Amino acid sequence: MTLIHLVVLALIQGITEFLPISSSAHLILTPTLLGEADQGPLIDVMAHAGTLLAVLVYFWRDIRDVAIGKFALLTGRVTPGGRLALLVAASLPPVLIFGGALFAFDLIDALRSPMVIAISTLVFALPLWLADRYGRSVKSIETMSFRDAALIGLAQAIALIPGASRSGVTMTAGRALGLGRSESARFSMLMSIPVIVAFAIVSVIRLMAETEATTQLNDGLIVAALSFISALGAIAVLMRLVDRIGFLPFVLYRVALGVGLLVWLAM
Repeated sequence: MTLIHLVVLALIQGITEFLPISSSAHLILTPTLLGEADQGPLIDVMAHAGTLLAVLVYFWRDIRDVAIGKFALLTGRVTPGGRLALLVAASLPPVLIFGGALFAFDLIDALRSPMVIAISTLVFALPLWLADRYGRSVKSIETMSFRDAALIGLAQAIALIPGASRSGVTMTAGRALGLGRSESARFSMLMSIPVIVAFAIVSVIRLMAETEATTQLNDGLIVAALSFISALGAIAVLMRLVDRIGFLPFVLYRVALGVGLLVWLAM
């Protein structure tokens, strides 16, 4: 792979992973639009590793509190960090079950088509706008219920369809359930940590049969580093601006992308 291709992939992954516009859709479409071969699972894993590190660094205080809270839970005490850990855990079962089913029946690649991406990009744009426009900001992560976390987790499972956007559907669910914009974004990103880890584990299992994987390691390290830098910047910008600008700019982008893809596919 050329250096320019690696840089483009890394920037796309880093910028789009935590914005409600679907990073997987952009990663799938990039080689097609550039006329390049698919980057392969190792590059995808390394790109996600970079974004995982970014969210760990940005939310290091939450991660610290969760780690301390887990030990407190063993003694029967529920600290704010321990409760956050339980909320994230409550959101996990749907995506793990649905993702496991897709992997077991080898359906993951079947969903990686431009038509699926175009349709899901458009379909999930309207709920994001409606939830943001009419959703009330009456809850925070500290006051949300385990039922709220489980429902957001159900939404997260839908995001295994490329184009739906994991961050997009979880932020949509968060706003619909009464979380503020920044709180919805924060919980969505914290939820992403175990999901990205699970994705990496599954991908590594698939990679064990790839004889050429080691030859791509240097490329993967470049992608991981650039994905980390761009993701950290994207998270910082989103968390600073989301309360002021809302999700409408992302909705408009999704509509433009979806319509553009449909036009391109019809040509």
